[in-house]
Amino acid sequence: MITHTMNVSGMSCAVCARSIETAVGKLAFVDFVSVNLAANSMTVRFDETQGTIDEISSAVSKIGFSAELSNFARDAKQNAKKSARELKENRNRLAVALTFGALLFYCAMAPMLFGESTLPHFVSPAFPLRYALLQLILLIPIVTVGRKFYTNGFSALFRRNPNMDSLVAIGTSAAILSSLIGLVKIILGDAHAVHNLYFESGGMILALIMLGKHLELRAKQKTNTAVQKLMQLAPETVHLLVDGTETEVPIENVRVGDFLIVRPGERIPIDGILTDGTAAIDESMLTGESLPVDKEPGDSVTGGCINLNSIITVRVIRVGADTTLSQIIHLVTEAQGSKAPISKLADVVSGYFVPAVMLIATLSAIIWAIVGKPASFVLTTFISVLVISCPCALGLATPVAIMTGTGKGASDGILFKNGEALECAHHVTHVVFDKTGTITLGKPRVTDVFPVGCDVETLLQFSASAEYGSEHPLGKAICEYAKEQNLTLLPISDFRAHSGFGISAVCQNAEIRIGNAEFLMQAGVDCSACETTAKELASNGKTPMFVSKSNCLLGIIAVSDPVKPTSAHAIETLHAMGIQTVMLTGDNEITAQAVAKQVGVSRVVAGVRPEHKADEIRRLKELGATVAMVGDGINDAPALAVADVGIAIAAGTDIAMESADVVLMHNDLEDVPRAIRLSHKVIRNIKQNLFWAFGYNTLGIPIAAGVLTLFGGPLLSPMIGAFAMSLSSISVVTNALRLNFVKL
Repeated sequence: MITHTMNVSGMSCAVCARSIETAVGKLAFVDFVSVNLAANSMTVRFDETQGTIDEISSAVSKIGFSAELSNFARDAKQNAKKSARELKENRNRLAVALTFGALLFYCAMAPMLFGESTLPHFVSPAFPLRYALLQLILLIPIVTVGRKFYTNGFSALFRRNPNMDSLVAIGTSAAILSSLIGLVKIILGDAHAVHNLYFESGGMILALIMLGKHLELRAKQKTNTAVQKLMQLAPETVHLLVDGTETEVPIENVRVGDFLIVRPGERIPIDGILTDGTAAIDESMLTGESLPVDKEPGDSVTGGCINLNSIITVRVIRVGADTTLSQIIHLVTEAQGSKAPISKLADVVSGYFVPAVMLIATLSAIIWAIVGKPASFVLTTFISVLVISCPCALGLATPVAIMTGTGKGASDGILFKNGEALECAHHVTHVVFDKTGTITLGKPRVTDVFPVGCDVETLLQFSASAEYGSEHPLGKAICEYAKEQNLTLLPISDFRAHSGFGISAVCQNAEIRIGNAEFLMQAGVDCSACETTAKELASNGKTPMFVSKSNCLLGIIAVSDPVKPTSAHAIETLHAMGIQTVMLTGDNEITAQAVAKQVGVSRVVAGVRPEHKADEIRRLKELGATVAMVGDGINDAPALAVADVGIAIAAGTDIAMESADVVLMHNDLEDVPRAIRLSHKVIRNIKQNLFWAFGYNTLGIPIAAGVLTLFGGPLLSPMIGAFAMSLSSISVVTNALRLNFVKL
């Protein structure tokens, strides 16, 4: 199976999205499809051995829409320009519609309200034919700029997939057709037919709905500001260095291996390695750390970060979609295009919404006609029901909140990968933390060296030599300490890492073992001479590492990994939110308890091997807990995948953590309660939107059908209905935009 994101054009409401999902879902090779109305995108998973993207595009085209494979690296820049152009075109059409709509409304209503003298005498109702033709002439420009409602609406109706445009097209066509019949009667000599003209209703409905669509479009664009801000971090041109000559070229022309010049104050355009010069780099875009990081030749630099103080040369190592910035944009756009489970109800309702509205409009017209209401009353109820109904509000309720919420999170360094994770996070009851690199800084330092039967230098030399092949943070700490002591490393062979226990290697024909006491005792090493010292070190939050040579104890090296400054407050915040905390670590019980005491974790599970961490998560879930696992995304990958919500600490640049649902770009545990709090805010916003959308339609449709007249109330004007429909969509989007101002 392969998953692709596609751009979809031509959608106007939730019914369009639903019809596309139905059409693509019928393809035998498609496993999953989800269409996002707010993002104009479709996520589809299918068997590439059985079908192709072209077949999917063809299925979408057959129902009147278009879909093409999304290239987010390309689209990220093009979409902003496309949106600006679309907004400008909409504004121009709206200006025409409102201008002629206002004139048409005045022409139709002023004589009734203020007398015929409000119009020039030669086109007043005293001359019915001229008066009718004037209204028709004023209507034509409105219908011309709003013709998309008719082409899309009737096309969808003929395909038996009616949508919001169909409702508008039928409603306004009914008003216009009735008016044209009145015009024909006037031509045939029936002057009284001048009172049966509804041109202004058709024209004003179109103008008001176009106004609503324009405001909705403007609001929807604001939901995508996070991606636009990320796009702006990459310059459009770079200074390319070729054979000592500097040339300014578009960033798209850069290739891996090229050399770029970056001046002070400029953003590093692309991921690379610093080859010439030293500089202070502002990496706050990634890490949230305000202090600049000093970089020397050989250090990596990340696109989007700012060179603060000197001219440097950078060799490109990643381009296009492979760069860190592109991956971040990709994560955000994928999340914004995804759906949350809470949207399922709205999706189901939207599938039946338009046919139900058309049925209600028809039935209300028939019933009023049967009871003897005049034709004007019947026509008004028919049109009002059609134009007041708002499937758009239903379709936008969830996606605009998710788009705004994920954008808000991204701007704060919290990357949700999908809407499901965003929704699930607000149910979390337990947060499980890895210790090293999560609660602690992940930068261990050697604090104590206790030799037994040898000197300090010998103990360190054998230990550092054996650990030289290790990737474990504790082993690296020993190597770094030996380097500081200017010790020469010895050649080793047969290096082995024993997960959860330690490492072994052969040095000078002797086996060197480094790890916990159990690991050494398995080989017959007597560790009793250092047991008391080890317990004392562990009680102070240090990790004692036993070292042996040829089954003889050489001593203990203690390593301490400082707790992050914000860990204790983050855990305290989680407790205040009613969430339980657990620390999972492979460290010994005493050391783990010492660290837990510093940060206030509720419960500690120590001595857990990496492969067993997932078992602990499963045990909590079996007890009914909703579990979030926080780890570094490497050793913790199985646990992150098993948890209801996997949260990976990115620590700056490593965001390619497929096992996690949420990536925290800042190496700060404070972002864990922030992420959960954001989830609460987004879900509450979605519920508000859905309540409004369902409530609006539940109340609005009966009122439009004339129910109030049964109790002596007024009959709703179709123009008011059109305005209310537009207002409904705008209110949903505006409510979602409030998430941008949430303080996490």
